Amino acid sequence: MAEPELLTQVVEGVGVLRLNRPAAINALTVAMMRGMREALESWRDDEGVNSVLLLGEGSRGLCAGADVRALRQAVLDGRDFGEFFDLEYGLDLLIKEYPKPYEARQHGITMGGGLGISAHGSRRLASADAAFAMPETIIGFTPDVGVTWYLAHAPGWTGMHVALTGATVGARDGVLLGLADEADEAAPAGELEDNRSWIDACYCFPDPSDVIAALESHADSRARAAAALIRARSPLSVAVTLEAMRRVPTMTGVADVLAQDRVLADHMIGSPDFIEGVRAQLVDKDRTPRWSHDRIEDVTRAEVLACFRTEEPSSLTF
Repeated sequence: MAEPELLTQVVEGVGVLRLNRPAAINALTVAMMRGMREALESWRDDEGVNSVLLLGEGSRGLCAGADVRALRQAVLDGRDFGEFFDLEYGLDLLIKEYPKPYEARQHGITMGGGLGISAHGSRRLASADAAFAMPETIIGFTPDVGVTWYLAHAPGWTGMHVALTGATVGARDGVLLGLADEADEAAPAGELEDNRSWIDACYCFPDPSDVIAALESHADSRARAAAALIRARSPLSVAVTLEAMRRVPTMTGVADVLAQDRVLADHMIGSPDFIEGVRAQLVDKDRTPRWSHDRIEDVTRAEVLACFRTEEPSSLTF
């Protein structure tokens, strides 16, 4: 019999959530998220549970994010994918608003949905090998799970750099970005602060075409390398992500960001770029996606704004 994907237990007053898909770097399934929600709801008013601890089985990482291959297949099969996002974003909000201490041990790969279930905790501890990223633009999606709340409030334009490129950062940069509270003493030095001069000079523009032009023409080779990364991403995803990030500072909190994420998910998950991006990165693994736009400059403002429209107000509550 296969082991459960999620293990829950109470040990000396601590409710332990242990993700148990190490072969998949604990990628989140619907069953895992339902189990987490049920456990958290049962522990909320349980006097025998004083706090919650999130752990990930295996040495490779806490959680690689949502199982996007399964999501892609659901879209191809014509199945409803809305339940997945309602469940995932609702769980993220539950964690953010949880009335008891919620500690997340962020080790190894902690990306995408893995940040959703850890960065919203009340105490986030990053190990020396922690690797943080929101790599969604490479699969034709956009950074979600409410994490742009932290990225948009990071120093200067460092969060925008991480959001558009999908770049992986270590434990100390995770603290700088607001994704973790503490980094292990053995963690290597961060790099974002050293890059602030070109990051702040290039990512400050509201138009993605201006951002890419500034990066490509900058004297610092690291800026030009960032431009090359962005050029490889879905042009529509990059443009939508930039717009989403610039809207976050006008919002009141993570709940508002998750509501925006939910609207964007409806538009982006069924787009040709998501289907193609997941195929190229995770299915066929040829790393040669054929995006719906050849260049960032070809994405129109109207196309970007259309991704933020919804007929019904989006809300996430428990």
